[in-house]
Amino acid sequence: MSSSGTVHSRDYTISRFAGYALMIVLALIFIFPIVFMFMSSLKPTEQLLRDSASLRAFLPVGDISFDNYRAMQERAPVWRFLFNSLLVTTVTVALGLLINSLIAFAISVMRWSGKAVVLAVIIAVMIVPFETIAVPLLLIVSKLPTIGAEGLVTSWINTYHVQITPWIAQAFIIFLFVQFFRDLPYELVEAARMDGASWFQIYARVYVPISGPVFSTAAILMIIKMWNQYLWPLMVVQSEEYRPIMIGLQYFQQLNVEWGEMMAFLSFTTIPVLIFFLAMQRTYIESIAASGIKG
Repeated sequence: MSSSGTVHSRDYTISRFAGYALMIVLALIFIFPIVFMFMSSLKPTEQLLRDSASLRAFLPVGDISFDNYRAMQERAPVWRFLFNSLLVTTVTVALGLLINSLIAFAISVMRWSGKAVVLAVIIAVMIVPFETIAVPLLLIVSKLPTIGAEGLVTSWINTYHVQITPWIAQAFIIFLFVQFFRDLPYELVEAARMDGASWFQIYARVYVPISGPVFSTAAILMIIKMWNQYLWPLMVVQSEEYRPIMIGLQYFQQLNVEWGEMMAFLSFTTIPVLIFFLAMQRTYIESIAASGIKG
């Protein structure tokens, strides 16, 4: 091997080593808060505060137990909150995938006048922060009627659907589907139309089966967003019967703050999502690449 080849091979090895070292350092930086949270959830509050000033905060040392997890369940109905979050998230994601993909299909595949204006409005909505419309939206849902127990007409406040309905159609998810559908060959539509297929049949039998990557991406993004909902449920849900998991954090921020119990609750809410994301990591990366998301 020539000297230039040897130098090139050495430079390549050093470059790879430096790249791996940088990734390890970044991984440790991001994982330290999670390790600290979980280890703190296993310690009494007094020990937690003492250890937070040293590396002991990241180690399972001292009085380690699951007492904080048992006390957490006594302070708040965490299992009810978990069920509510699972229900709201599942229904919202299922309906959202259907509605958002249908809207995107109509915009990107079907030919009708005005769809460019509709897409422009959707893109404009993406830059509007939710905080600017939260109060008007609250006033609207507070006036909407619903049939409650024993046929009584009540408002949407303190219901599941007030947490679900505003989040079914999401501008970014629609835009994501539009970008993906536009990259698919239009010849598929022309061939299906020649065979007599309706627009919905083209959507259901042609586009949906080959759009797995974008559906995976949209599902993951919607799940993370719905699981972390805090402001909107805080505004529209006062009853424990309908509160999602993130609202339960308020129960641990009262006068007698028990940091160990709070860390246990945070671990309880974070670890399921972390496990889900790690399990879906390969699918997420592949779907991001296939969907054409950059940066």
